[in-house]
Amino acid sequence: MIKGRRGASGFGYASTAEEVTAGVDLRGKTVLITGINSGLGQESARVLALRGARILGLARDRDKAAEALRPFGEGHLPFACELSELSSVRACADAVAAVDGTIDVLLLNAGIMALPTRTLKHGHELQFLTNHVGHFALATRLLPRLAEDGRVVALSSSAHKFTPRGGIAFDDLTLANNYRDWTAYGQSKLANLLFARSLAKRLAGTGRVANAVHPGVIPTNLSRHMSPVSRALQPIAVALAMKTVAQGAATQCWAAAHPDAGAINGEYLADCNVAQSSEHGRDLAMAERLWTVSEQIVAAL
Repeated sequence: MIKGRRGASGFGYASTAEEVTAGVDLRGKTVLITGINSGLGQESARVLALRGARILGLARDRDKAAEALRPFGEGHLPFACELSELSSVRACADAVAAVDGTIDVLLLNAGIMALPTRTLKHGHELQFLTNHVGHFALATRLLPRLAEDGRVVALSSSAHKFTPRGGIAFDDLTLANNYRDWTAYGQSKLANLLFARSLAKRLAGTGRVANAVHPGVIPTNLSRHMSPVSRALQPIAVALAMKTVAQGAATQCWAAAHPDAGAINGEYLADCNVAQSSEHGRDLAMAERLWTVSEQIVAAL
């Protein structure tokens, strides 16, 4: 969407998280957010707490989560969750499940980006494991606690288009034969999108919804793993195309909290409106295959 232009929702590229949630009352609502301690997660927590939500904040370290939540006042709860360690994910999910009440929003925000070298953990490519598998395990384990009108918001990216030929490389998920930093990141972001599509299919008719979000290009800690050349070019990108963090958090906050977004299910959202994904991002057969493979990976780990 062009800067300044607004879509059918009334919001657009330059809208901020505070703007898209203005007038929304989240008192009595519980929102779980991964990656609470920096960037989009921190801004989303701040704004949704400002609207009255109780935040369940997840970070790799509980102390970091607690420190990130401290400015928002009392009542918010920190949890440790290392998404690349499924034992940590399961322990976190069980701890969250013990909290009173249902969860109104699962905001799957955390991630790592563009690792310059191929990195494996437990036999899996680290971006795919962290960005997709960890969130898949967390969300599916917590679905029984999702409110009757609950929402799942998965952070994808326009980078989902930078995938191996054919989309998800099921025959080479670790990209042993074709590793490139942005290809690997793109595969993980395509997985986030396809997860939302498959989950939406399973939630259809229940009153619950699942959607994927492209936040825009934002200068956050997500870029810490980028190559020196990419980091050197970042100031130019900021000047030409990047959103602020407040603008970048807008679409996920809109998807999580705005009344209009509660009627949208299984879509790819950008600039607070339904957007067009890549062809692979609309491939429901690929999405179902990914769901099955993800279940197998989670069971094996």
